[in-house]
Amino acid sequence: MKWLDKIGYTPLVVVAVLLGLAPLSPEPHLWQKLKMLMDGTLVKPLDMFDLFFHGTAPLLLILKLSKSIIKSG
Repeated sequence: MKWLDKIGYTPLVVVAVLLGLAPLSPEPHLWQKLKMLMDGTLVKPLDMFDLFFHGTAPLLLILKLSKSIIKSG
């Protein structure tokens, strides 16, 4: 996972926030797709792609932060 170390925090945070919150109206896609996943209604391929697309950057940020915390601790 050395490739994750090459990604800076600033661009990763910016992309994670932008994709995580887009679009703001009526509700962010990531939140909507996570709710669908929990309800068991995430069945359409487009919805699965939306979850992947909007969730990848926040997930990478969580992984990078976790790796940093584990490394320093």
